[in-house]
Amino acid sequence: MEHFNSTFTLFLSLMIEAIPFLLIGVFFSGILTFFVSERQLLRWMPKNPLLGSLFGSCIGFLFPVCECGNIPVARRLMTQGAPASVAIGFLIAAPTINPIVFWATWTAFRDQPEIVFLRIGLSLAIATLMGFLFSLQSDLSPFLQPSLVTSLDARRKREQGRSVENSLLSSGTFFLGKSNNPLPTDDAQAMNTAMMEMVNQPIGLRIKLLVEGMAQELRELSAVLIVGSLVAAVIQSFVPREVVLGLGQDPVTSIVAMMTLAALVSICSTVDSFFALSFASTFTTGSLVSFLVFGPMIDLKAIGLLLTMFRPRAIFYLFAVAALLTFLAALVLNLFL
Repeated sequence: MEHFNSTFTLFLSLMIEAIPFLLIGVFFSGILTFFVSERQLLRWMPKNPLLGSLFGSCIGFLFPVCECGNIPVARRLMTQGAPASVAIGFLIAAPTINPIVFWATWTAFRDQPEIVFLRIGLSLAIATLMGFLFSLQSDLSPFLQPSLVTSLDARRKREQGRSVENSLLSSGTFFLGKSNNPLPTDDAQAMNTAMMEMVNQPIGLRIKLLVEGMAQELRELSAVLIVGSLVAAVIQSFVPREVVLGLGQDPVTSIVAMMTLAALVSICSTVDSFFALSFASTFTTGSLVSFLVFGPMIDLKAIGLLLTMFRPRAIFYLFAVAALLTFLAALVLNLFL
């Protein structure tokens, strides 16, 4: 009974932490759909894969979303035609590279400012490198969910001048095909053209479609968020924290322990710095930084959300590369600081 009560309490706390940021992410995803010109967005993005990845990683300063809210925005960036390097860079960096997290980390570690800047710097570097690595894959279709591939294929056909049924408001993403009366026109060709550039539609119509799209996407994403939060709560309740912390205090195993703890507790990036602060007196700087960098990238409750965008093997690849890069960076900090 005690484990059940603990699991339920943790589940509620995870949901309360995550829902506001999921809302923010869905809102910005809608803004990208209905209020940002796709052509302008693509013009702003560097063509070079490495610069594009850096650009995507830095977008988090403009879209302050957590590890629950970054996924709908990253998916929307990709469906709007953003290079994979930009979308992946944003996906990995956004939970950390934003002013809200910077302020929270500074508040917790104001006596150790190096941890604040190491967290931001390493998160930016790892996200940029991961975005660049994904850009080297010539065809991402084997890594993406079929619905997302369908949407990307429809976009490519539109860019080639073909008339297709799928458009910005058709099947393929959560914002597509959810309005009963998407556009007030009886002419199919005019409707197809208008759908391609929603920013030209009247403001009232765009707001209406934004609200409808947000409601639909929240219904879809909240379901998988509930499952992910429940799994994280069960693990926290039935796996004693002492087991993780008892792995060791040396430069290597302390990093493994804190990275494992970061994955298990699944704390929101806006508050995880206060959790890490409780270990500041007993753990090395590198292990603390690994917790703060790796946690927002790998969140158990976000796995369900990631499955709306990627196939399982792509998620495993993301997790493995993020873990390796974080471990190596933290090990260097432990050995040389």
